[in-house]
Amino acid sequence: MTSTPATVLGVALLIAVLAFAVVRPRGLPEAVAAVPAAGLALLLGLVPPEVAGSTVRGLLPTIGFLGAVLVIAHLAEVDGVFRWLGAVMATGSRGSPVRLLGLVFVIASLTTAVLSLDATVVLLTPAVLATVRLVRVPAAPALYATAHLSNSASLLLPVSNLTNLLAFSASGLGFVGFTAAMAGPWVVAVAAEYLVFRWFFRRDLRPAVTPAAPAPPAPQPVPVPRTGLVLLAAILAGFVAGEPLGIAPVWVAAAGAVVMAVRALVTRKVEPLTVIRELNLPFLLFVAALGVVVDAATGHGLQTALDTILPSGTSLPALLLMAGIAALLANVVNNLPATLVLLAGLGDAPPPALVLAVLIGVNLGPNLTYTGSLATLLWRRALARHDRPPSLGRFTRLGLLTVPVTLLAATLALWAAMSLL
Repeated sequence: MTSTPATVLGVALLIAVLAFAVVRPRGLPEAVAAVPAAGLALLLGLVPPEVAGSTVRGLLPTIGFLGAVLVIAHLAEVDGVFRWLGAVMATGSRGSPVRLLGLVFVIASLTTAVLSLDATVVLLTPAVLATVRLVRVPAAPALYATAHLSNSASLLLPVSNLTNLLAFSASGLGFVGFTAAMAGPWVVAVAAEYLVFRWFFRRDLRPAVTPAAPAPPAPQPVPVPRTGLVLLAAILAGFVAGEPLGIAPVWVAAAGAVVMAVRALVTRKVEPLTVIRELNLPFLLFVAALGVVVDAATGHGLQTALDTILPSGTSLPALLLMAGIAALLANVVNNLPATLVLLAGLGDAPPPALVLAVLIGVNLGPNLTYTGSLATLLWRRALARHDRPPSLGRFTRLGLLTVPVTLLAATLALWAAMSLL
């Protein structure tokens, strides 16, 4: 098949898969569309079998890590970690929407960094919703914060996001080096986001002017889940300690998931089928198939055309351009395919600064649209299940303010950090 028809067909398959992932008719798994699309790409010769095999093998550590983290996050919820975090927010806020927003920013940022963005949107968001109902403050600031921070607060660790794992492998940096380089961008992105939130939601954050209204009920005390927190801390320490020993993050995450699962099974907190279900095998299959579909869309000239506009240097203008391109592409095709395409365009041994600029774009850019990241789609579904569907207009207006500011701030911080390292 010639390049132009092959590109058109490959792009059509990618669009169809992403559209299905957004809509998910009848709640069907994303793999229902992605796997047949990948098979069709192979059948039509859009992707040679050896290329598809290489792509899937390259994604296996990422897929394995994702499955392990999904299990860890669920078992942390079973241990009461997120119920306890909700109680911390309710008690610490003392009925103040400003204090609550600050607590949500701190807790959501740490949850995203340590347990990945999926834990923030799927598990922390319902806890935040229960908290705002308990303390009787406007819900929008805190709830929209969980969506934004699931993306922007995922810059810190190689294990905070699927895109991070891909960039981590391409960057050539170690776990500590990656974290050191991204600590500055993480801090300034979250801080800039907070300042924009304070202004955008200034009316919602004003103190209530109804002194006669009854005070909200006092939060019920929730025991500290010490064992769960210790296990999570041990897993995080394992990521750091594993680097000098040559142990990949996927094996640390897998070991942590096994330990937590065995403990939960022995104490009868979960059933074996629950652990298997929380692996979310259909979603893992979707990630693998999506990689093949991306190859079909980009392997017939589109990748080459994109490569010609990518910067090759590491000056501040080059990093800003790379972050901007990545943010734009993430909103067009979703951030996971965008990461795969852009990292392929950078070649075999790209400058680490350019790889991390890609990461800034694909992690911060999705705060502009629902389709920018799967996490945002999961957040929207989580709120809809609790009868609190978000406003597309409000989400977009907020994103138009936060994305340019955080992109600029984080890229400046990256440039400064890489100049010092």
